[in-house]
Amino acid sequence: MAAEAAGDGVPPYDAIVLTGGRARRFGGADKPGALVGGRSLVERVAAAVSTARRLIIVGDRRELAHPGEVVFTREDPPGGGPVPAVRAGLVHAGQPWVALLAGDLPFLTTADIETLLSAASTGAVLVDDTGREQWLAGVWRRDVLAGALARYDGRSLHGVLGPLEPARVAVRDRVPWFDCDTTDDLALANRQETA
Repeated sequence: MAAEAAGDGVPPYDAIVLTGGRARRFGGADKPGALVGGRSLVERVAAAVSTARRLIIVGDRRELAHPGEVVFTREDPPGGGPVPAVRAGLVHAGQPWVALLAGDLPFLTTADIETLLSAASTGAVLVDDTGREQWLAGVWRRDVLAGALARYDGRSLHGVLGPLEPARVAVRDRVPWFDCDTTDDLALANRQETA
């Protein structure tokens, strides 16, 4: 059964956006602040979750426009990896559903989030053009995610999320799962943005 919607057609959800990685493959630069089409990567992700009740940024504090509440937090220790970051963000989530996203997804849209929520029973993730799950481009029932984290002591997102068997969502003719891991990826995103 898919997520039940509130009056606006979107089920109530909070968004956890991970922006605190070391960005080693990005030359150590401020990856979430890097620009695609004149807007930072994290601003683009924040816009995609404009229907979230609360935007939870796990990473450095920065100015962000969002119609809901914005909360900043850090994993402990800072730079400890995605699993501790998800734990840190989930503490601040109160809605039944949580969007779990990387902060470097320039082509993610609100429609993609709505598609994921519509497909989800306990969770749903985008898959890339090779069919590979994108663990930081998905939605989860908050209670299911909290339970999985409570039972898991490893470091791998696949290890904690894979056993939950989320719905796999492929988007044709677009690449909402595309992330900017390197400066070459950023250059490609900017070329695609202007094409």
